[in-house]
Amino acid sequence: MLVRLSALAVGLTLSLSVAAAHAYESPVAYTAVAKNPADALAELPLEEPTYDPATRCSKRPKPGMTALVNWLGRHADGVFWGTYRCEKWGKGSASLHAEGRAVDWALDVAVPAQRKEAERLIALLLAPDKLGQPQALARRMGVEEIIWDCGYWGAGMDRFRPYSPCLSKKGKLKRKVNKTIAHRDHLHIGMTKRGAAKKTSFWTRRASS
Repeated sequence: MLVRLSALAVGLTLSLSVAAAHAYESPVAYTAVAKNPADALAELPLEEPTYDPATRCSKRPKPGMTALVNWLGRHADGVFWGTYRCEKWGKGSASLHAEGRAVDWALDVAVPAQRKEAERLIALLLAPDKLGQPQALARRMGVEEIIWDCGYWGAGMDRFRPYSPCLSKKGKLKRKVNKTIAHRDHLHIGMTKRGAAKKTSFWTRRASS
């Protein structure tokens, strides 16, 4: 069952104007991809889309996040930029980084090969598996949000939407945004609590309890 699609998703997309949505181009096509690791698990029950907001700062290492970073190191180009930082927005509201449930992976949109790699990773995470189950790898890994190049995807969304820090007060995409704030120099991947605890089917290789 979908858990509160983001108080925290950085206030991201629920109030977008039609104009902004039309001006924004999604980075991927959301179609099946070759060699999808989720295909090997397709017979197991697939996790429901879930968004777990962060509420506090917690330095405690998260085994699922460590596993995701190691997986990226083996299967993707790019550079690890970090996971934990105590980033709070108010009482009971924080970045997923504050709970160690998000990783920043350095890839630069201005470098064609790096942009292509980021888009390959996003396409892989959000592709359907061989049974047609959508966003299969993201759900099995416990990935609940992705931010890249002024775009945001969160659990329960069918596609990327404009990322709110890149929008003007009129809901249009800004021409100039800080490169890091816009996530144009890194890919952000956030995890659910179960994913970060390494308790989802991609990590356990069995049905989630």
